[in-house]
Amino acid sequence: MNNVFVYIETEGTQVAEVSQELLTKGRKLADQLGVELHAVVAGTGIKGKVEDQILPYGVDKLFAFDGEGLFPYTSAPHTDILVNLFKEEQPQICLMGATVIGRDLGPRVSSSLTSGLTADCTQLEIGDFDDIKTKKHYDNLLYQIRPAFGGNIVATIVNPEHRPQMATVRSGVMQKAIYEGKAKNEVVYPEVSKYVSPEAFVVKVLDHHVEAAKHNLKGSPIVVAGGYGMGSKEGFDMLFELAKVLHGEVGASRAAVDAGFCDSDRQIGQTGVTVHPKVYIACGISGQIQHIAGMQDSKIIISVNSDPDAPINKIADYVIVGTVEEVVPKLIKYYKQNSK
Repeated sequence: MNNVFVYIETEGTQVAEVSQELLTKGRKLADQLGVELHAVVAGTGIKGKVEDQILPYGVDKLFAFDGEGLFPYTSAPHTDILVNLFKEEQPQICLMGATVIGRDLGPRVSSSLTSGLTADCTQLEIGDFDDIKTKKHYDNLLYQIRPAFGGNIVATIVNPEHRPQMATVRSGVMQKAIYEGKAKNEVVYPEVSKYVSPEAFVVKVLDHHVEAAKHNLKGSPIVVAGGYGMGSKEGFDMLFELAKVLHGEVGASRAAVDAGFCDSDRQIGQTGVTVHPKVYIACGISGQIQHIAGMQDSKIIISVNSDPDAPINKIADYVIVGTVEEVVPKLIKYYKQNSK
């Protein structure tokens, strides 16, 4: 009772990376609260095929629902499973990915349980809260932290009274890691019919197509990112050339994507991808808080900007003051001459 739950998203028998990231964070939260970490997964033909992708992240108990009609994902069966399971288990926290599935499932579950839900969190912490209006003190609440008002402020949201405290987190925001401590690793396979009504299966998916990613922006150790300062789509050609020389990937700010300089699937920031490369080269990027939220954990940040007072320079490890037209070709020439 009152444990931390993580909803596990799958594609067939492959567990989504965001779910493993949330298990890592969920384990830390559970340890802080002195409770167990539980996980719930639902799919078709998953028994014996997903456990090894879930348990190593510190899961004490896995609820694996295996049955026809649970994959591909449809809203009603998965909602029934979570709502009825949570009524039994009474978790205090539930985490899920801010994916297409998570953004569909999360609101349905929170509405059915009259609970709260904070979307697109960038941080999750445990802390106390004093309600000024009611004069009540609450211990060990989930601080659900996310940018608000277009990213101009960072809001900390709490849910004092209703349970579970629910939050969605985008892929890449948390970092996954195998749990080094001891967990119970218990697995149960509940009977699907006890949790899902027959009416929930009225919608059937006739065709399911998954398109592979065109790039590995999240996993690349070197990211060369361009902003509105690149000036044009042709300007981004320089960045692709630099990334090729460095064996890296190209990213972009929202301003550059909105201007049509780069494809939207390369957008980095609050409304795009979150990256953690070893080296992040920001070219012509001013550094608004929305963009910084998606790359601030990069190990080394290099800023190329004609404005010495650009906000990005405040978090950069190295700053090159100059126009991208002047600096980037020199970087390409240097690395071509000195790369093996």
